[in-house]
Amino acid sequence: MARLFLSPPHMHGTELALVQQAFESNYIAPLGPMVDAFELEFCELLDHGNALALCSGTAAMHLAMRLVGVGPGTTVLASTLTFIGSIASALYQGAELAFVDADRESWCMDSHVLAEALATCEREGRRVSAVVPTDLYGHPADMDPILALCRERGIPVLQDCAEAVGTTYKGRPVGLDADAAIFSFNGNKIITSSGGGMLCSANRDLIDRARNLSQQAREPKPYYEHKEWGYNYRMSNVLASIGLAQLRVLPVRVAARRRIFEAYRLGLDNVPGITFMPEAPWAGHNRWLTVIQIDVDKFGVDPETLRLHLETDDIETRPVWKPMHLQPVFRGSRCFGSTVAEQLFAGGLCLPSGSALTDSDIHRVIDRIRTFGECRR
Repeated sequence: MARLFLSPPHMHGTELALVQQAFESNYIAPLGPMVDAFELEFCELLDHGNALALCSGTAAMHLAMRLVGVGPGTTVLASTLTFIGSIASALYQGAELAFVDADRESWCMDSHVLAEALATCEREGRRVSAVVPTDLYGHPADMDPILALCRERGIPVLQDCAEAVGTTYKGRPVGLDADAAIFSFNGNKIITSSGGGMLCSANRDLIDRARNLSQQAREPKPYYEHKEWGYNYRMSNVLASIGLAQLRVLPVRVAARRRIFEAYRLGLDNVPGITFMPEAPWAGHNRWLTVIQIDVDKFGVDPETLRLHLETDDIETRPVWKPMHLQPVFRGSRCFGSTVAEQLFAGGLCLPSGSALTDSDIHRVIDRIRTFGECRR
């Protein structure tokens, strides 16, 4: 049987036509009409005021951190249950990283633990230059209390929405109220431009300054003049054409991922020891990935044993993100709380969730999980 990947790209046909337009226009290098259209339609569909298409979500976060003042002598408080790309740029800027535990309702940053972290930093005289909550696997963080805590202290909030394109928080697209929101179009995301990201903000000046920095910070002169250093971070016109076509079917992709989650939930509902990533009442989860938690005592095996078993049948699964405070590269970094994130990592497994999965594909995964658990109990 064909290999089932975790979250492969799902092309629907119109991408090639827009790529052909890009080739015919000869806008092959970075920038061009497809980039402009991608930014505009992203703003229109997801209700963001200003958007900047970039080569990656990591680049978008780096620009945001630089522009809000992340730098030496400051601390960035970030979700510990996340992917490293969302927070590594704090180190590029010379800042100190400290991590915040997850809550059980959303698996995202716990605002109560954040309050403790902010109070501790204040007592110790540490200046927090940014707070970075991650919308994990497409589930939004509970942003209202996070924003309230940060705004009363004048701390910028950079929302990592890399996995949450198409997700809503209290009925509105994610990222609208943060100082900046970062999205990703990597090859495994719910929509893809093969590689790329988007930086969004209601602050037009921030986006304008980020646009300049992303183009090597060139001054508006006929020759090349630079008063500050920048980066080569812009998205190419060719990749933007792919992203634009994908964006136009985003609602269909979200509906497909949610259907896939529901099929898994129904198929594994009565299997002892298996539970699913929750969806809070205020969340519109895009279900980028369907994620389960495994109780070893009830199911019979741990997530790694199940992962290896599924791999023998060409079914790709993946552990939950290893918390950042457990990563060797961040050894010695402070973490406020840790119990929830560590437990979710220990018990978690991400199932194949690509929006092109067929019913038979889903049933194949369900059957292998059910039978393996039954034979081990």
